[in-house]
Amino acid sequence: MTHACTRGLRRGAVTATAVGMLAAPLAGPTPTAASTAPAGVPGAVTAASPPGPSPAPTSSDVRTLTPEVTRRLDRAVQRVMHEAGVPGVIVGLWTPDQGQYVKSFGVADKATGRRMSADLYMRIGSETKTFTVTALLRLVDRHEVRLDDPVGKYVDGVPGGDRITLRELAGMRSGLFNYSEDDDFYKALTSDPRRPFTPRELLAYAFRHPALFPPGQRFDYSNTNLVLLGLVIEKVSGRSLADYIRTAVLEPAGLHHTYFPSGAEFPQPHAQGYTEQTATGKVEETADWNPSWGWAAGAMISNLDDLRVWARTVATGRLPDGHILISPATQKQRLTTPPTPIPGAGYGLGIFDVHGWIGHNGSLPGYESLTVYLPSARATLVVLLNTDIDHKGSEPSTLFGEAITKIVTPGHVFGLPAQPAAR
Repeated sequence: MTHACTRGLRRGAVTATAVGMLAAPLAGPTPTAASTAPAGVPGAVTAASPPGPSPAPTSSDVRTLTPEVTRRLDRAVQRVMHEAGVPGVIVGLWTPDQGQYVKSFGVADKATGRRMSADLYMRIGSETKTFTVTALLRLVDRHEVRLDDPVGKYVDGVPGGDRITLRELAGMRSGLFNYSEDDDFYKALTSDPRRPFTPRELLAYAFRHPALFPPGQRFDYSNTNLVLLGLVIEKVSGRSLADYIRTAVLEPAGLHHTYFPSGAEFPQPHAQGYTEQTATGKVEETADWNPSWGWAAGAMISNLDDLRVWARTVATGRLPDGHILISPATQKQRLTTPPTPIPGAGYGLGIFDVHGWIGHNGSLPGYESLTVYLPSARATLVVLLNTDIDHKGSEPSTLFGEAITKIVTPGHVFGLPAQPAAR
């Protein structure tokens, strides 16, 4: 699911980053993590989360979070951290009546030793795609666009734009080349990761390459698709993408700690990020890097509590108060998830279904995330970490997701292998 904007940079598959438009400094109150570590779990921090509406599950596919299960989760998270060299991670698991597990481990900043905590803001990479596509679906419900409209109706200069539909863009079946796999783009980004990119600059890197296949023929993850959808939303709404997402998606959902930045701004407190996707190949800090190179594909920022709310909202189309965000008919189309080349994974309109877990992951240099919802158990899982460095070809967010779900939902084990790098 990650395979970030460039799977960090170059792993062009299932996550990305996006740039935002909020011009004011991003700041605001954040929840406070408790400082008590559970016995036998050095450095772990627990935090209480506000209760949300949770209808009783129709079936129980999740194990009760007993003290023993909790200890197993502690050991599993710490094992992945140790094996994959992850500096810090935040894990949240919520069920309607089998308990919850909210803990943070490790450090947010290796230089200072500052501990990871559940109130930190994090860059969420390709999870941005779920917000961008939700914004598009809001326009669909308002009859301002149709999913089967050609993108060329709204955006000029798209190769084959008269044949590629908005549905194919959202479903990763357009055939357009992924700009983040272009060699010149990679060199431009890694040589100056603090520079800004415009959406049109990103598209220019993609459009210099021929289409990979005719529209609709197969699944191929491409950040180019989401940049185009961002431009469609701006064209139709007459507003910036960041502003439209804020008013049409974030505010109705009550997501007060989720942002679409206009540049490299990053609200406090946040974790430092660590990546080896650099010009030298050496590990560098990334908190001040500019995510505009991802724009509508993955530059957003959020925190644990907001993503807990968003997981259920995006998977059901309903707001926390029970009101409808996306109409049932449109949500049904979103959740139609044809198979992908990834075993056990289907992809709908900006959303994955991985062995029953619905949602998305995200990865960009220095950060990874995973936000998924299991409808059969009404269970939510969120994982946030401050590195995107693979471990033996696997993304650490997937390693955490797999380790956790093997324990709590053995009938629905999350697994999403990292896509190969472009080079």
